[in-house]
Amino acid sequence: MIQIVDLHKSFGNKEVLRGINLHIQKGETLVVIGGSGSGKTVLVKHIMGIMKPDRGKVYIDGVDITHLKENHLSPIRRKIGMLFQSAALFDSMTVAQNVRFGLERYTQKSPKEIEKRVRESLAQVGLEGVEDLMPHELSGGMKKRVGLARAIAYRPEIILYDEPSTGVDPIRADAINDLINVMKKKLRVTSVVITHEMESSYKVADRIAMLYQGRIIKTGSPEEIRHSDNGVVQQFIQGRAHGPIVNW
Repeated sequence: MIQIVDLHKSFGNKEVLRGINLHIQKGETLVVIGGSGSGKTVLVKHIMGIMKPDRGKVYIDGVDITHLKENHLSPIRRKIGMLFQSAALFDSMTVAQNVRFGLERYTQKSPKEIEKRVRESLAQVGLEGVEDLMPHELSGGMKKRVGLARAIAYRPEIILYDEPSTGVDPIRADAINDLINVMKKKLRVTSVVITHEMESSYKVADRIAMLYQGRIIKTGSPEEIRHSDNGVVQQFIQGRAHGPIVNW
């Protein structure tokens, strides 16, 4: 479903991505772990087509998107839903208007069909009767769920999660992990989860890939990552201050 080949990206003299290679199967949940500033969000922006690489290719469902113009990118982006780290709700819109946004932009549904889909999407993330609330009336966990409802409302084939459990308490974080698994089973989506939280990683991942110094240094199942003999991987997943990781 997603293939990334020799992806490079620099900002000035700083190399952020230094030859990323990943192959994500249809229906799979791949978790990308790594420290702050390691390039995880930059990687996601390339998958969405928001950023263009200095070198390399990104394929979505067999289509190389790296050099597509905006009008040709739109059909690809309709396949992708995004849950942003901050939920990124529009402050001036109600919950219903936020969830409706993608439906109005990417589909030809009637207003009645859109309203039905909005209610269904909110129900799928455990929120009902909140359509008329404003974002400032929601808790952090509720904002994340509204953001997820918006992401799934137009039935994308791929969902990208940028630090989905960051900024919420452990109980809400676990509820979000459950939602990621539910979305996979119910909607059969392909998921890419960007996080630095190992508990979440182990719970939702089919495979985990570690990004360090601009490269993927290890990919494997949660169990393979737990028992990796790579010192950098072990330092990161155990949260140790001392070890081979430098310039973190």
